[in-house]
Amino acid sequence: MKPFALLLLLACAALALRARADDANALALADNAPTQVQAASDWRSFAEVAYGQFRPRSGAAMTHNERASLDLQFDHSFAPGWRAIFSDRLDVNWPAQGADQRAINTLKEAYLSWQVQDDSILDLGRINARYGVATGYSPTDFFRNDAVRSMVSVDPTSLKTNRQGSVMLRGQRLWNGGALTALVSPKLAEQPSSIGLNPDWGASNGQNRWLLAASQKLTQELNPQWLVSGGAGQLPQWGLNLTTLVGAASVAYFEWAGGRSRLQWLQALDQPGAAAFHNHAAVGASYTTEHKLSLTLEYDYDGAALNQAQWKALMHGSPRVYGAYRQWAQAKQELPTQQAAFLYIGWQDAFIQHLDLSTMERFDMADRSRLSWLEARYHWERSELALQWQVNSGSATSDYGAAAQRRAWQVLLRHYF
Repeated sequence: MKPFALLLLLACAALALRARADDANALALADNAPTQVQAASDWRSFAEVAYGQFRPRSGAAMTHNERASLDLQFDHSFAPGWRAIFSDRLDVNWPAQGADQRAINTLKEAYLSWQVQDDSILDLGRINARYGVATGYSPTDFFRNDAVRSMVSVDPTSLKTNRQGSVMLRGQRLWNGGALTALVSPKLAEQPSSIGLNPDWGASNGQNRWLLAASQKLTQELNPQWLVSGGAGQLPQWGLNLTTLVGAASVAYFEWAGGRSRLQWLQALDQPGAAAFHNHAAVGASYTTEHKLSLTLEYDYDGAALNQAQWKALMHGSPRVYGAYRQWAQAKQELPTQQAAFLYIGWQDAFIQHLDLSTMERFDMADRSRLSWLEARYHWERSELALQWQVNSGSATSDYGAAAQRRAWQVLLRHYF
């Protein structure tokens, strides 16, 4: 069943719960009664349990998996101008994802922030530096490489938030309508670690890196950001993020990165080769209706990836080389082929309050394979219940068709403390 058909099916099923809407409205009126305002807590944490099944690519019988997770976030101002930020996630999987990886800990952030002046800030520690305006593919998100330790969802928001940061010193200067950010991230280890409870400095700080980002509001609708990033063994990469309003309900965006680099398959196989200038881009638009239904459509391009002919040759070539390239592209969050399309639909309060429906399609334009994903999530005051469904379609050696799981579903329960 296509995800859009399943989305409609879930929406129709949600109509059966409409009788509960009157009760929800009554509760909403009660919620509007004056109450005593409580101070926000420095802690924000939740526990999550999940159960699912998947059908392997080999066609074997359905296999089950379970997961228990604990996510902790702490943000405390302990002195005038000083803050301490900590964010960590522990995932325990059955069966284990690999040797020494039943329990995987992701230290997302742990740093001190000092507001030197009203317009100047210094941060030191492990920071999740996220950049980019695109949704499906973000070429200016320069610190995404090797950042995901435990993939609990293919949702792009999850991939950006549930990842480890890099140890760095970051300075920010703000002025009216603009900002300047500079950061340096030192090398701390040689190789990434496969041990689940290891802080994995080799993945986040495997080389010396730096980044500069500047933004300046040009008009009421136009606020571009320019970036340049580099490091040891890496030529400077330039970037641009641009968004603009198109009418009252639509936003168009453009994200570009470019610079001299070797082709991705040479990097994946650690082969020598001449560097050339390659462009990476994502262009898209988002439209939101008055009924809280949002639609995002995006075209993605990766000039250093394989074109259609090269990808076809790799698909029918050495399995070892094919596997190494796929593994590298996944870890670096790069496109394995040059062109892709992305569609995301989200619907808040779908038919009834507190029920959110989301669906996503990733489409590889080189081999016409696709990833289809759907989620239905219901919210209570401090808990959430979600059902997720995923299908990877395509030939056995295509981008998504070669995924280990052909079909998968999971149900998860999250409780906030």
